[in-house]
Amino acid sequence: QVQLVESGGGLVQAGGSLRLACAASGGTFSSGAMGWFRQTPGSDRYFVAGISTSGLTTSYADSVKGRFTITRDNVKNTVYLQMNNLKPEDTAVYYCAGAQKWTYISRGDLSSLTSYDYWGQGTQVTVSS
Repeated sequence: QVQLVESGGGLVQAGGSLRLACAASGGTFSSGAMGWFRQTPGSDRYFVAGISTSGLTTSYADSVKGRFTITRDNVKNTVYLQMNNLKPEDTAVYYCAGAQKWTYISRGDLSSLTSYDYWGQGTQVTVSS
């Protein structure tokens, strides 16, 4: 019953930065592991970044390593994605995902769509050349 709401998307020039936020609410339990995925028209939804329940473990797609940083604030039940040095190929709808609090998600499984129980509606990120 957790609800996830993304914010922070928009239009930015290549080399610029955006910070996405995903606020979780409404669940009987707090979200466990959380992640960000992205999808372009006609394509599958792909993993971008994930973070463990505690925030001590993170995982990133190779295409965003060194540019994107995922963090979380468990007091606010919010996860963030700081995106720096954005490239046109980063253009996509970005989706926030959350796993059930009491479900263990390994670092490797942070990248799997099937690890997550809840999904946000998505926020558009467009990077111009």
